[in-house]
Amino acid sequence: MRTKVLNNKTNKATISKTRIMAQAAMLAAVAIVLMLFEFPLPFLAPPFYEMDFSEVPVLIGTFAIGPFAGVMIEALKIILNLIINGTVTAGVGEFANFVMGCAFIVPAGVIYHRTKTRSHAIIGMVTGTIVMAVMGCFLNAYVLLPAYAAAFGMPVEAFIEMGSAIHSSIDSMMTFMILAVAPFNLLKGVIDSVIVFLIYKKVSPIFKMNRS
Repeated sequence: MRTKVLNNKTNKATISKTRIMAQAAMLAAVAIVLMLFEFPLPFLAPPFYEMDFSEVPVLIGTFAIGPFAGVMIEALKIILNLIINGTVTAGVGEFANFVMGCAFIVPAGVIYHRTKTRSHAIIGMVTGTIVMAVMGCFLNAYVLLPAYAAAFGMPVEAFIEMGSAIHSSIDSMMTFMILAVAPFNLLKGVIDSVIVFLIYKKVSPIFKMNRS
């Protein structure tokens, strides 16, 4: 009898893990589709910075399943994007984007899962947005821009010149981060958070099968 109970528990755990993996793959696929609809914000940052909504399904998965699942979805999204679109920076840019995505979803997911309330969701998303903006500045200054400069055979200063064409106050890497990169990522985090806040309650029942 005891063996049968243990087997039932094992089977349920296996089914739950399988469902989580299937849902993670589904959300990663949705994220890839959303990445196809990138668009620049020329009033805010140089055109090579493009906005997309691919973090929306990742954040939904993070809230519904958990932070670890969110990281898994983010990783799947990056891997699928590498397979489909390739890379010009030997994976450096993709790794940086993975870190930035995790900087957004992990704090949001951890705070929300402590107490699953609307206020904690908001606090989590605000925290994640700020962390992503700070991490984005660091990664752009020391990883992304140098990697793209090397890939395209151009000096890093060329990016600063692109920024100064938008904001006349941009004259250094520091001002580029403060006036272009940080606002871009803050806006991205705010928009993604608002979308998730508006639709999460409607889509979350799909994931309740995992809570057994």
